[in-house]
Amino acid sequence: MATTTDVQKVSILGKESIHCGFHLVPHVVQTIVTELPSSTYVLITDSNIAKFHLAAFEEQFDVSLSSLANGTHAKPRFITNIIPPGEPSKSRDGKAAIEDFLLLNKCTRDTVILALGGGVIGDLVGFVAATFMRGVRFVQIPTTLLAMVDSSVGGKTAIDTPHGKNLIGAFWQPEFIFIDAAMLETLPPREFSNGMAEVIKTAAIRNEAEFGSLESRSAEIFAAIQTPSTGFAGRTRKTRSASQELLLSVIVGSITVKSQIVTLDPLETGLRNLVNFGHTIGHAIEALLTPIILHGECVSIGMILEAEISRHMGILNQVGVGRLTRCLKAYNLPVSITDPRIANLPSAKLLSVDRLLDIMKIDKKNSGDKKKIVILSRIGDTYEQRATVVPDATIAKILSDSVTVIPGVPSHSPVTMVTPGSKSISNRALVLAALGKGTCKLKNLLHSDDTQVMMAALLELKGAQFEWEDAGETLVVHGGAGSLAVPSMGKELYLGNAGTAARFLTTVCTLVQRSPSDEADTTVITGNARMKQRPIGPLVTALAANGGKIAYLESEGCLPLSIQPNGLKGGVIQLAASISSQYVSSVLLCAPYAAEPVTLELIGGQVISQPYIDMTIVMMKSFGIEVVRRAEEGTGKLLDIYDIPKGCYVNPPEYNIESDASSATYPLAIAAITGTSCTIQNIGSSSLQGDARFAKEVLEPMGCKVTQTETETTVQGPPVGQLKAVPHLDMEVMTDAFLTATVLGAVANGKTTITGIANQRVKECNRIRAMIDELAKFGVATNELDDGLEVTGSPISQLKQGVTVHCYDDHRVAMAFSVLASAVPNTVMDEKRCVEKTWPNWWDDLQNKIGLETKGVELAGPTDSVSTTSVDSDSVKNTASIILIGMRGSGKTFIGELAASALEWNSLDADVYFETKLNIGVRQFVNEKGWPAFRETETELLKELLTEKKEGYVLSLGGGIVETPAARELLKEYSKKHGSVVHIVRNMDEVVEYLGVEGSRPAYGESITSVFDRREPWFRECCSHRFINHVEAFADGKIVIDPTVTRRGIREEVSRFFGHITGLQPNLAPNVAWGCRSYFLSLTYPDITPALPKIEELSIGVDAVEVRVDLLRSSKDIEPQGSHIPSQAYVADQIAALRRVTSLPIVYTVRTVSQGGAFPDSVQEEAKELLDLALRLGIEYIDVEISLPDAWIRELIARKGASKIIASWHDWSGKMKWNGPEVQEKYDAADKLGDIIKVVSKANSSQDNFDLQQFVTRMNSRPNAKPFLAINMGTEGQLSRILNTTFTPVSHPLLPSKAAPGQLSFGEIQHALHLIGQMPSKRFYLFGNPISHSLSPTLHNTAFKTLGLPHTYELLETEAVDEMIKATVVAPEFGGASVTIPHKLNIIPVLDRLSPSAEAMGAVNTIVPVESADGKGRILLGDNTDWLGIRGSISARIAPGCIHSALIIGAGGTARAAIYALNNLHAKTIYLFNRTHAKALELVEAFPGVNVQVVEELGKWPGGVVPPNVIVSAVPASETSLSREPHRLHFPAELFAYRDGPAIVVDMAYKPVETPLLKLAKSTAHNWETAQGVEVLLQQGYAQFELWNKRRCPQRVVSNTVWEEYNRRAE
Repeated sequence: MATTTDVQKVSILGKESIHCGFHLVPHVVQTIVTELPSSTYVLITDSNIAKFHLAAFEEQFDVSLSSLANGTHAKPRFITNIIPPGEPSKSRDGKAAIEDFLLLNKCTRDTVILALGGGVIGDLVGFVAATFMRGVRFVQIPTTLLAMVDSSVGGKTAIDTPHGKNLIGAFWQPEFIFIDAAMLETLPPREFSNGMAEVIKTAAIRNEAEFGSLESRSAEIFAAIQTPSTGFAGRTRKTRSASQELLLSVIVGSITVKSQIVTLDPLETGLRNLVNFGHTIGHAIEALLTPIILHGECVSIGMILEAEISRHMGILNQVGVGRLTRCLKAYNLPVSITDPRIANLPSAKLLSVDRLLDIMKIDKKNSGDKKKIVILSRIGDTYEQRATVVPDATIAKILSDSVTVIPGVPSHSPVTMVTPGSKSISNRALVLAALGKGTCKLKNLLHSDDTQVMMAALLELKGAQFEWEDAGETLVVHGGAGSLAVPSMGKELYLGNAGTAARFLTTVCTLVQRSPSDEADTTVITGNARMKQRPIGPLVTALAANGGKIAYLESEGCLPLSIQPNGLKGGVIQLAASISSQYVSSVLLCAPYAAEPVTLELIGGQVISQPYIDMTIVMMKSFGIEVVRRAEEGTGKLLDIYDIPKGCYVNPPEYNIESDASSATYPLAIAAITGTSCTIQNIGSSSLQGDARFAKEVLEPMGCKVTQTETETTVQGPPVGQLKAVPHLDMEVMTDAFLTATVLGAVANGKTTITGIANQRVKECNRIRAMIDELAKFGVATNELDDGLEVTGSPISQLKQGVTVHCYDDHRVAMAFSVLASAVPNTVMDEKRCVEKTWPNWWDDLQNKIGLETKGVELAGPTDSVSTTSVDSDSVKNTASIILIGMRGSGKTFIGELAASALEWNSLDADVYFETKLNIGVRQFVNEKGWPAFRETETELLKELLTEKKEGYVLSLGGGIVETPAARELLKEYSKKHGSVVHIVRNMDEVVEYLGVEGSRPAYGESITSVFDRREPWFRECCSHRFINHVEAFADGKIVIDPTVTRRGIREEVSRFFGHITGLQPNLAPNVAWGCRSYFLSLTYPDITPALPKIEELSIGVDAVEVRVDLLRSSKDIEPQGSHIPSQAYVADQIAALRRVTSLPIVYTVRTVSQGGAFPDSVQEEAKELLDLALRLGIEYIDVEISLPDAWIRELIARKGASKIIASWHDWSGKMKWNGPEVQEKYDAADKLGDIIKVVSKANSSQDNFDLQQFVTRMNSRPNAKPFLAINMGTEGQLSRILNTTFTPVSHPLLPSKAAPGQLSFGEIQHALHLIGQMPSKRFYLFGNPISHSLSPTLHNTAFKTLGLPHTYELLETEAVDEMIKATVVAPEFGGASVTIPHKLNIIPVLDRLSPSAEAMGAVNTIVPVESADGKGRILLGDNTDWLGIRGSISARIAPGCIHSALIIGAGGTARAAIYALNNLHAKTIYLFNRTHAKALELVEAFPGVNVQVVEELGKWPGGVVPPNVIVSAVPASETSLSREPHRLHFPAELFAYRDGPAIVVDMAYKPVETPLLKLAKSTAHNWETAQGVEVLLQQGYAQFELWNKRRCPQRVVSNTVWEEYNRRAE
């Protein structure tokens, strides 16, 4: 019996071939079999879709096709092909695989192909159908909303190529498109939102009515897919629910619009371009963020950016942009690349303007090099019926995140304009109309972030319904008469940084009524980091006293809040109003809905911003509630007491919102500073807003001519440069306008004092401090007052140009400084989008209405390589200050100073800051005022430090900073949003010992261990990283060159750790790059510490060391294998121990039993904690199995900084085939998550290795392919280990066991590579004369032998750079050369290029063959490593930046290298002595930017200077003496006069073993260390070896061998 199905059909190209409904499988099969008779039906889907829907199709086809079989005709075949899911299948290889499948199954031209899946399946299978047998019939059965409304409709088919998406394809119309909306029930919410982007797009370009429905019914539409149908409900109209009808209407409406366009323009010659609205920019973004960010999400951002282009062109108004933004947000779609879902991605750094423009060059809509974009004219229509040509400059301006204003005279002067609606009035009107009874039309509502937040919150509270009229110019509010409901479970009201909304809604939420249907018990309101710092305590206190049940969820006195639906009692409410008038307005607005009439008494001192309170009262009267302000009997003096009757607002039919008076100050101020005229309409003397007085009370006294009527204000500025300072401006009634007055004061003649603005410290930022800090960049003098500031003006010509203004994400800051930018050239505002809070189109209006040109600026350009494949971590460089926390005595100050030195930052101890700021010692403060007062003050100073020292500082905080919840919240928020909070951990015994003698801090009053036990959980809670300061484990802060010493200096480890976590000096393996081979050593010790002396030997040749965390086990652990979980403390100590002996990056692996490891499979939470520990410890590479929960992995990704994620999959069964679908699925999954992809299988035969190589080759050919580690386990798989190029795991004969079967050593792999021709022998040389006694052959040949490299190093002694040398350097086997005298200069003409160091020194000592930039061959690079040898010997003893002065003796080539090295080490002064004075002066001139001073006599320094702590001698030892001898240089003992710290003397001479200079140092000063020339030779030789071989030199072995040979020759 046939199944009854109700289908809604849509016509396309004259045929009703689109069938829409629910549970359509029987209808689909019956229609296909009836309408498309065939011998073979082929259904192609992917493995994800097959799990949900394939069985139903197989069953239905079996029934339908069986009924066709008879004696005459054979039963038609129904066959299926399941392919890997995801975009990678949509490729030439993917297409070929399907075609091979069809040919293998003997499919013919009558075949009908069914595409069951999303857009990838539809595009790919459609293209196969278009070309197979020159075209066969096919059917689209889309399973995602995106495919239903977009890719399945219109006949466009395509595959991707490395050059871009959809570049090879055909127009091939499907016979039928079946839209089964029931399939959306299995669709994840994010995928549904992904599809809604296309639905919104279609409505935006063609159907305003449909757009309005989408705008107002988002909650209902979401609900439609969240309620699964049962028993095939919806298949017939009779069984269809209202939500199903709504969902189907949305889909059909969208499809209908696209079908109409396709019918008119089937081949996309013009009109059909319109459906690409948002795609020009969206596709460019997608090309860089796929597959992590979905197509619809990228198009959503693209729509907003393209709408902003239209707005900038003067075509689309802000109403349209605002509506589009609100609608997209309602469906959880991103609308900006600053959305955390985008911004937190490592690949987000690729979104540079230049790169996006470059990608946009390849777009089917373009005409040659002219880019075309669909320009929206209004919601529901486009500017042209095709895409419009838009100049690159316009696109770049919109894409840029910073902006500059070109100074000049506004070209539109006299300017007449209207500013956007008032933010203050808009927010009040929204609350009043929502709480009111009836319908109110709001005119001139501000379309901004703040009002969007308010509307969204009122909708969530079910307090009102909104709709738009007049093309979005009018908001129709259907008030709820005070009816409010608790939002659904888990739904927080997120308010961003909208302070007005936060204050108003706090009281509104107390009015919420309980309901039996409530899912949640309370309403939670929250905001961004800054909003969580802004005070709301006085309002909460007042509400709580009147019956409100409000709890702080984090910091006391700040958001987030949890508010119970308890109502207000009414009666007397006392409220402190000295911080914000918004508290007062909040209570006033809601007071009529209290149980009893309210008397509001304002207490606590001077009331702030009275005009805003008056504004609220006037507006309440317009909505039917009259507030009475009491007056003093007799005098009539107004009191701060207000009586509010009980009642319900009655909405007026229409309410006109004044233009924003605060915003009006900016164009008026531009007129003032440029000497031009500006008229602002809709703002005059009758305004409700205090800021409307700005023109008369600020600009007029400054010398402007002001004309003001009730509704209009005109300002004519004085001649440029003639603004007058105003001695005193009390701006209490217009506090928001003080920023505008401040920038004018900066160019006025004299000092301007502004007061009455104390509340501006708790706005979007501390605005007073912000203005002071940013004006300082221009050279403007300011002085902060208790309730304001003083500004001393300077002539415009004297202000510093080229300033970049930090806007603090504050709209007022950005717009105020745009006024100054109109006069001061090259001023850049770094966060242009923050103006979206109140005037989203300010930059457009500045150009289009005022007439000042603006230009986009990109301040921080990203690197050229994909972040996830490059060791260059510019993308994660973070200059935000680092905070150190930990117990007193843990070494925070010491570590902080070392870290600051390594990063070249400033260090600051918070206790010192406390004592300096308050002029009292910490101990004395605690003794006098107690611990609570100290903690409160300490927290306030922490806030100050985080604001004022936000970049370039290492801040060491007091041990007890974590004692208060407020401070802990500040630290947690800082580590989450800004920079690193590092917990310094030290052995408690050492801490106790230290605190026993330290007496400058107050006593605890309890045991140190008790304090530690209490604080330790808080330290862990607040920190983002952990640094283990095992002081006794390091060599007293210095590295000892003696090769038998294995411990690294604490300075070196501090430098590595902090350089890595900031991304400023990431400690990554450079060989993890294309064209290189990289390896890591797999350590299998349960306890690493006994092996520490052998680590250098074990790790020879490798690029990293793997710590198998799952194998770690202390001697006390007794759990059986597979059950043991190492403690975090033990793991951290093991890592710290390893850091003592190697600077190699660590690969951190937690492998479970099922993955071939030892960690229990059942304890995922513990695995997550150990992976989190890796990030905290600053681990460089973290191996993460993709079988772990996706949310966990993404959480790691969001926090990884410069560290890299190795996304891995291990198949121990041997069943996964490298030419099968499973490996592709695993690769694609890893590709979405990791920086490095790792897939490990088991080889059953040699063929498995060849299949692996084919798969690797195919994956590596993809654009932006990531490093790929692919190996087979077992003896059969050893060939795969030899051929693998990325992080091959290796073993070593000294290890107790191999980490996996089939592992080889580094040496074995090098030998094998040579034998199979993958590593040809190379010949290296030393060019020079005489060179027979050189130690270089010993150095390099020892290194080659140790690493198992098949190379040789030889001497080539010639008198000149002759033909023999020229022939040698071009020979195929030439690997590189050292160059010594006399060829260091004469070799240069033979070379193709010089390194910067070789150019600076004018000499070459190293030749390196490198690939040419065009990839067409190799060139010869000349380098100079002499300076690296000198630098290495010095920096081993003295840290960079700690050389106050140095002396160089000599003026030859080695002296040049010494100057270069010392300058690199930031030596403050370099003294130069040479017996030939003229040569010394000549050398000084060669380094014009370096502070080099010639001294006349050794041992005598300029008066008052500290003697040098570094000496480098570059003269032969045979020409020196400790006594005065003729023709010899005398070294006096005064050379070593410096005694106050570490010092080093380097003698470049090789002979004798102890030169006179070194002998003098040893006998004269014990603080001076000595370095022989052989040491420098070794250091520069290590550098040469690494340049040639891209591999670290095995220093200990080489050093031992060279020293042995040197000493042998010296005997």
